[in-house]
Amino acid sequence: MTDIPATRVDPHEPRPCVVAAFYQFVDLPDYRALQAPLQQRCDGLGLLGTVLLAREGINGTVAGPERGVQRLLERLRRDPRLADLESKTARAERAPFHRMKVRIKKEIVSLGVDGLDPAHEAGTYVDPRDWNALIARPDVRLVDTRNEYEVYLGRFEGAEDPGTRSFRDFPQWAAAHLDPERDRHVAMYCTGGIRCEKATALLRRQGFQNVYHLRGGILGYLEAVPPEHSLWQGECFVFDNRVSVDHALREGDTEVCPACRMPLTEADRQAAEFELHVSCPRCFDRLTPERRERLLERARQMELAAGRGERHLGRR
Repeated sequence: MTDIPATRVDPHEPRPCVVAAFYQFVDLPDYRALQAPLQQRCDGLGLLGTVLLAREGINGTVAGPERGVQRLLERLRRDPRLADLESKTARAERAPFHRMKVRIKKEIVSLGVDGLDPAHEAGTYVDPRDWNALIARPDVRLVDTRNEYEVYLGRFEGAEDPGTRSFRDFPQWAAAHLDPERDRHVAMYCTGGIRCEKATALLRRQGFQNVYHLRGGILGYLEAVPPEHSLWQGECFVFDNRVSVDHALREGDTEVCPACRMPLTEADRQAAEFELHVSCPRCFDRLTPERRERLLERARQMELAAGRGERHLGRR
């Protein structure tokens, strides 16, 4: 049956929409053949975002009319292999993407370790409602598997920050800082659950026996756990134009530095080293005059677009 096309989301128009993040580690030998039909389906439903397909599974975030988002998730789950597709939805004031792209990748989340099979080797899922009790245990080592710029905005109380700039740096950090003989219980988390799930497969391959990961990641926790019982501190970085979400999964107040792309807090914006449209306290002393002028020109073009009632693609 052919879908009736939903109303297409215009990323330049501030129209409320639903944002869905989803993934599943599963063997997809025909992943290349799935690309074109999935692209057509998303386009027909008026969705914007990115979906990654690889032999190890599917990973995506899309935005659009609620009906279109739900129909996509329903269609994906009709494939028996994707019946357990993990998904989280939130609402946004405008589409946080500019286009729709279904891409073929070697990994749906890049760790750079050959031979891992998260579909069969991952650790133990922990329901968000059971997470507080687990991480409160003194014998549990809590590790944030996200990157340093994400941890900068928020983390769980007591979590370790590996200080990585890329998920591909995590195996090196784990080899240097975690020991299966000493660390008998390791709990890990990430934004939506996909990175920490793959990280548990890595640790189990290295001999760790009791490895846990937060089902649905931080987004699942914020959705399930009331603020008065929450151990989450700060905002959660997301990889789209919203930049961050708060405990109610509403778009946060965070912006990113136009030069280094690090998230900016209010303290950053008040610092003497902060220059609007140009740089922040972490990169102001590394900016060349040429780069500074290009950033100022970009800001001018955004303001001109705003004056014409248009939305420049560079603007958040």
